[in-house]
Amino acid sequence: MLVVTDLSTQPYPGQRTVITIGAYDGVHLGHQAVIAEVRRRARESGARSVVVTFDRHPASVVRPESAPQLLTDLDQKLELLACTGVDATVVVTFDQTQSQEEPMAFAQRVLVDCLATSLVVVGDDFHFGHNRGGNVTTLRELGVNAGFEVLPLSLVPRTDGPDEPISSTAIRRAMAGGQVELAARMLGHPFEARGVVRLGDQRGRLLGFPTANVEVAKATCLPADGVYAGWYFRPDGTRHACAMNLGRRPTFYEHADASLLEAHLIDFAGDLYDEHARVQFTNFLRSERKFEGIDALKGQLKNDIEHARTVLGE
Repeated sequence: MLVVTDLSTQPYPGQRTVITIGAYDGVHLGHQAVIAEVRRRARESGARSVVVTFDRHPASVVRPESAPQLLTDLDQKLELLACTGVDATVVVTFDQTQSQEEPMAFAQRVLVDCLATSLVVVGDDFHFGHNRGGNVTTLRELGVNAGFEVLPLSLVPRTDGPDEPISSTAIRRAMAGGQVELAARMLGHPFEARGVVRLGDQRGRLLGFPTANVEVAKATCLPADGVYAGWYFRPDGTRHACAMNLGRRPTFYEHADASLLEAHLIDFAGDLYDEHARVQFTNFLRSERKFEGIDALKGQLKNDIEHARTVLGE
């Protein structure tokens, strides 16, 4: 997949494109359905398929106090978009200047001048530009003169719950309830957090259950505090079953400032410090709670590890 960050030149001179535009946080099943339609239409017309997205969530600039936590950082998003088979992704830098660009100016600069767009495929609730002033009608008005069409699509409905479409918001809500299995069904893949393994207080090692303390970016949307089963991926590509505790460790701390992600790699011995970790959450095991003493905690940790081993088929 070609990644385009310079919008001053055409990535495909002399060729038309079929595109979609959006934040694409999570690249969930709804997103994938739109991209599949983009690819189909591009293939039929001999055009290139393109996703236009942003280097950060637009809300982090226009309303930072209420911006959503991210399901994917930019690197993850690009990896997932590449897996869809799309020809290219255009990454627009979204800063204060970009947030002030009027919808028609954005469409002219990106869709017409850069991408020579023949068709725009978006959700029927699509909005863009300064104050979200642009919508499907705006695009159609520009398309009449610029020579492109607009195809609005209905959002993909959930099949296993409330009568609502799959969305990044619905996935974040599932994560907030610890429902990582539901989140995975809407994403089409397990939720994955990434970070660097840092030196902690080594309490897990003293308990006989050493853990990798994964330092995750503050903007990441983590699930609710609790104990989870999942997979730990090392930089060398190896995958390890793990039991994870995400929380504030109430047995040892009365008031921790923030939740900590600790992953115990099952049947593993080795040094993980300072390596970049990818951790997938596949199953919720239990809520975090305070134990009466060390022995009670150690007994529960042993049970958690065996439970994780079972659900992961290890």
